[in-house]
Amino acid sequence: VQLPAFGGGLVQAGDSLRLSCAVSGLTFRNYVMGWFRQAPGKEREFVAAVARGGSGTYYADSVKGRFTISRDNPKSTVNLQMNNLKPEDTAVYYCAAGTPAWSASNLERLYSYWGQGTQVTVSS
Repeated sequence: VQLPAFGGGLVQAGDSLRLSCAVSGLTFRNYVMGWFRQAPGKEREFVAAVARGGSGTYYADSVKGRFTISRDNPKSTVNLQMNNLKPEDTAVYYCAAGTPAWSASNLERLYSYWGQGTQVTVSS
């Protein structure tokens, strides 16, 4: 199973970035997909999740209204559109695949497969 994430970079506060994760080695439509992030010196935290069919989404309060998660099941990809970026969004961003109950889709321990991460740095 591979979940390479790409699209990270160095941007200024207020800019936008779009992260993507191309998944292979599993039946993509059977998995909830999530994005998590880890800032230097901090624990990894939930960012967003999208349901198997794509119609349900769930966001951390810190990104609600600025980030949008989406998926393309025929292409086995999951995306994270990040707008109005802030310095506190600086982190390594990881995509993950799992089968959590939807109410628990923010729980890292319920995701079985993880990508290698992509760095997002937001300067003030």
